[in-house]
Amino acid sequence: MASSRLPRKIFAEILGRPALARIIDRLRRCEKIDGIVLATTSSSDDDETAAWASSEGIECVRASEDDVLGRVVAAQRHMNSDIVVEICGDCPLLDPEIVDVAVETFLANDCDVVTTTRHPSYPQGLDVQVFRLSELESIEQKISDPVVREHVSLHFYENPKYRLVNLVAPRECRAPDLRCQLDYAEDLVFIRRVYEALEPSHGPYFGAADIVHLVRAQPDLAEINSHCEERAVR
Repeated sequence: MASSRLPRKIFAEILGRPALARIIDRLRRCEKIDGIVLATTSSSDDDETAAWASSEGIECVRASEDDVLGRVVAAQRHMNSDIVVEICGDCPLLDPEIVDVAVETFLANDCDVVTTTRHPSYPQGLDVQVFRLSELESIEQKISDPVVREHVSLHFYENPKYRLVNLVAPRECRAPDLRCQLDYAEDLVFIRRVYEALEPSHGPYFGAADIVHLVRAQPDLAEINSHCEERAVR
């Protein structure tokens, strides 16, 4: 709730549903995940977040606002997870098919991480990362670096011992410069426009290919938030 760039963004309305609900709705369409848990903060600001999760029948674990890594580990322990599928709370356009492909790829390969983020090819904000809870617990126990504690999976990418598999988007989904995440007011305008354009004809669960096709047909859409930039991790 306390996002510095766009406060209360998780409850920003997108065609009658809050952004967080859009994420949960889409995750519920995934065939390869066994459960969903919301890892939110113990701050009073997120009392509303926890109450919303309860009303939606979503498991919710609350822990430190500053130690995101510890919070995610606590949430996954609560679920008795073996494998973690990490989705950020700013992705109301995530594609359930990409999530399922990521899980299938992880299970089919001898690897530590499957990711769309290391060498991006999908639109930004359709990110999926899959790894074992045991590996994340080891990082959580050993690493005190505050940047790693904030960016949950960062240590995987900074340490060459981990075996990574990078998901590459098919041609119809390839648009690594397209912003589809929710960080700025302009992002919200873009996301609302995408839903307004696609939901009436495709239903609420349109995918990456539909978004990319829309933007290629209407390139002015991508200009809405193209100037917005992510802060460097380090």
